[in-house]
Amino acid sequence: MSEEKRERWKIENNVFDRRSLLALVKVLKKGIIDHVDFPVSTGKEANVYRATTPDGAFVVVKIYKIETSSFIHRMEYIEGDPRFPLVKKKLSDVVYAFTKKEFKNLAIAEKAHVRAPLPIYQVKNVLVMSFLGRDGLSYPPLYKVGKELEEADFFSIVDDVKKLYRAGLVHGDLSEFNILLGEKPYLIDFAQGVVLEHPKAHVFLRRDLEHITQFFKKYVALDVDTDELYKEITEG
Repeated sequence: MSEEKRERWKIENNVFDRRSLLALVKVLKKGIIDHVDFPVSTGKEANVYRATTPDGAFVVVKIYKIETSSFIHRMEYIEGDPRFPLVKKKLSDVVYAFTKKEFKNLAIAEKAHVRAPLPIYQVKNVLVMSFLGRDGLSYPPLYKVGKELEEADFFSIVDDVKKLYRAGLVHGDLSEFNILLGEKPYLIDFAQGVVLEHPKAHVFLRRDLEHITQFFKKYVALDVDTDELYKEITEG
């Protein structure tokens, strides 16, 4: 097995690559976390871990994968965003840009009072956020709890989409996989989020509304038209 293949095997099996480990060490040295506890979720683009702070609180550490990242194929979310005009096509630079993008988008969501993780710290491809869960376990994503959903949950999500839009942001990748259900729904995974100046912002907004409406209609008797929702959000 070549060195490159060995490295990819390690990363895909949740062993930190050297650059991610160095970034994580910076987080530890700053006293933001005391230790990493266990993985919450793993994916093609990032692994998410629960971690514990020096005072015993839980936080989330999201580590974007560099060598195995598919973000290089998602440049449409970066290109056209005036906040990132000079991102190089080098894979590591793209991953770092998306990590910084999620941090900035979470800050917008926090200011808009949207139910989402609170941004705590970001360096390179490592992002630290508030923990969303109960009794040390993360809230489940919607796709795992479809039968528990109510109409009020749908309109709670729409309300947060409205708040984001008024704050100048579109989530861009809203679905049952990146909304958690606690006492109310929480939006997560903001790396694809775009500001309204992005040329595809309204395309992404309409797609977000269609995705979430279609999912809820599997479990809840909704009398909702996505065109009307889109108009309500964009025209006030």
